[in-house]
This record gives sequence, C-alpha cells and structure tokens, in this order.
Amino acid sequence: MAEQVLIQFRADKKLKQEVTEIYESLGMDLPTALRMFMNKSKMVKGVPFDVRLPENTVTRAEAMKAFEDLRAQTADLPEMTLEEINAEISATRAERRQG
Repeated sequence: MAEQVLIQFRADKKLKQEVTEIYESLGMDLPTALRMFMNKSKMVKGVPFDVRLPENTVTRAEAMKAFEDLRAQTADLPEMTLEEINAEISATRAERRQG
C-alpha cells in the first residue's frame, strides 16, 4: 500500500454537511468522495468537470449602479426611530410565532 498523508482544508460547515449527506445517500463517506475526485483529476490531468464563468455576469459597476438606483428609490421614505424599528421587528416575530 502506498504511503498515506493527511490532507486538511477549511470548508463552510453547512456546505460540508449538505455534501456529506449527498455522498452518504450514494453509499460513501466524504473522504472516499474526495479520493475519487483526486483520482479523476489525475486521470483527466485537470479539474474533472467544466470550469467556466457563467454567461450572465454582473460587473462591479453594474452592481453599484443597481445599488444606487435602489437607494434612490428609497430616498424619500420617512426615517424610522429605533423604537419604531424594534416594534416592527417584534410584530413580525409575533406573527411568525402564531403561524
């Protein structure tokens, strides 16, 4: 058997859990799935799936313009006091509790 090494990396906790559940439903654990990924990468001499940017990308300038447009739409809304904000939050939470 080849010498083994430990590989560690950080991942989002929710993502790890979701992916773990997917692989378990396929009858394997996460380490096995990651070894499969590495072996397939070796076989294809690269990433074993398409890696490309989505067709519909938003530039930083476009995102900033959209943000400023939204900000302009809300510019004439009345200011709320902290008490009004907290009252609105409390009312919404109460509605959610009631179903």
